[in-house]
Amino acid sequence: MDVRIIAATNRNLEGAVAEGQFREDLYYRLNVVPIYLPPLRERTEDIPPLVGHFLSRFNAENGKRVKLSSAAMDLIMGYSWPGNVRELENCVERMVVMAEREVISPEEVPLPYGHLTSLPSALPSPLPQEKAPPLTQTLEELERKRIEEALKRCGGVQARAARLLGITQRQIGYKIKKFGIELET
Repeated sequence: MDVRIIAATNRNLEGAVAEGQFREDLYYRLNVVPIYLPPLRERTEDIPPLVGHFLSRFNAENGKRVKLSSAAMDLIMGYSWPGNVRELENCVERMVVMAEREVISPEEVPLPYGHLTSLPSALPSPLPQEKAPPLTQTLEELERKRIEEALKRCGGVQARAARLLGITQRQIGYKIKKFGIELET
């Protein structure tokens, strides 16, 4: 019989072995091919495809066609995910199950505000007394910035940037043209 065991932990086993808290022989049996997977907060580019996968799965299970607004996705991208992929999966499932409309808005994303790492503007806050810029201008600036960051991260490859953002190549091409984003050649 050919058996392979895959074990995962969030603990420092080398340190535990050194302190006598983990059996050394077991450590060496398990530590054949170590794989380090950084936490979700350190690989935010994985969030949109994971959200897409979970949305598809939970929509099928619940007979729904729920989607996320771009502002809701921005909020999800700015969360630190201390519970990693399992927490993200539970969050998406909760949104699909509880959704009353087809498009989820940021207010419907069940996240505690204490773990937001960025995008504080996505949080509800009182508007300043001075005249605020129109909402469409603010959203367009945020969208342009996200597209530019994705293109930079993907070396200017539109197809990869589109996948990273969870949109189609056609959509990113349209937005590049709309915002006049200059591509590096």
